[in-house]
Amino acid sequence: MANNSTSWREKYKRWIEIGLNAVLILVCLSAATLLGELYYREGGKSTWMNSLVQMVGFPILFPILLLNKREEKHMHKNTINSNNKNPSVWMFLSVYVFLGILLGGSCMLNAVGLLHLPVSTFSLISASQLGFNALFSFFLNSQKITTYIANSIILLTLSSILLVFQPDDSSSTDSSKGKGYVLIGFICTLFGSAGYALLLSATERIFRNIMKKRTLKEVMSVVIWQSFFATSAILIGLFASGEWRWIKTEMNEYKLGEVSYVMTLVWNALAWQIYTIGLLSLIIKVSALFANVITALSVPLIPLLALIFFNEKMSGVKVISIILAIWGFLSYGYQQYLDEVNLKTELSKAKEEAQVSLVETGLNHRAS
Repeated sequence: MANNSTSWREKYKRWIEIGLNAVLILVCLSAATLLGELYYREGGKSTWMNSLVQMVGFPILFPILLLNKREEKHMHKNTINSNNKNPSVWMFLSVYVFLGILLGGSCMLNAVGLLHLPVSTFSLISASQLGFNALFSFFLNSQKITTYIANSIILLTLSSILLVFQPDDSSSTDSSKGKGYVLIGFICTLFGSAGYALLLSATERIFRNIMKKRTLKEVMSVVIWQSFFATSAILIGLFASGEWRWIKTEMNEYKLGEVSYVMTLVWNALAWQIYTIGLLSLIIKVSALFANVITALSVPLIPLLALIFFNEKMSGVKVISIILAIWGFLSYGYQQYLDEVNLKTELSKAKEEAQVSLVETGLNHRAS
C-alpha cells in the first residue's frame, strides 16, 4: 500500500513539473516573440541584435547551477563506482559547438523571418517545427511515424504553405514589403523552424547516447554551453557586419525611448532563456516531440495576442491556417495519448507475467 502511495505521488509530481514547464514555455515564447516584434515596430533594425537576445541571457543560469552543486555531489557519490566511461572533453566540446552553431543559425533565420513577416504569420509558419521534429526524430531517435503523426505533418505543412497565398498585409517594419520580402521571410522562418527542430531532436539523442544522465546539471550545462557558442557566433557576425556601429543611433531613435529600448532587449533575452530551460526540461522528462507539441500550442495564442497588442489583420487565410495547425496539433496529441495507454497496458501485462512466473516458480519448488 505504501509503495502504491509513493508511486502515485511521484506520478503526480512528474505531471505537475511537466505542467509548470509547459506554462513557462507558452508564456515566455509568446512574450519573447511579441517583444521581438515590438523591437522592429518601434525602430529596431538589426537582425543580429534580435538574434543575439535569443541566447545572450544564459549567464542568469549560473546561480541555478551553483545551487545544484549539492545534488551534483550526491549523484557523483552514487555513480562513482559505475563501469560506464564518461565521454571525453573533446566529445563534449564538439557537441556544444555543434548545438551552438545550430542554435545561432536558427535564431538568425527566425530574426530575419520576423523582420519581413507579421508576427501572426511568423508564428503560424513556425508551427511547421512540429512536423520537422517528427521527421528528424524518426531518423535520429527511432520515433515511429504513425498515421496520426503523418496526418499532423501534412496538416502543419499545408498550414504553412497556405500563408504564402494570403493577401499582403505588410511586415512589422516600415520598409518595403513586396511579395519578394514576404517570400524571404517565409523561407527564413521555415528553415529556422527546421533548424530548431533538428536542434531538439539532436539534443534528445545526445542526452540518451552521450550524456547518459538526465539531471538538472546536465540540462544547465547544455543550455549554457550551446548558448555561449551561439552567442559567440552571433557576436562575430554583429561586429563583422558593422551593425554594432548603429546601436547607439538606434537606441537614440527608438520611438519608445532609450530606457524602453534597453528593457525591451533585456526582457526579451530573459524570456528566451526561461523558454529554453522549460523546453529542455520537457525533452528530458518526456521527449523532443512532446516539447514541440507544447510549443505548437502557441499557434492560436500568438496571433490572438498580436491582434490585441498590434492590431494585426486576421485574414480568412490566417484563420484557415490556424484551424489546420490546431488540427495537426490535436492529431499528434491523440497519438501521444495512444502511446501512453499502450505503455501502461504493456507495463501491466509485464507485471502480471512476472507475478505468474513467481507463483509458478514457488509451486515448482514446493512440488520438488
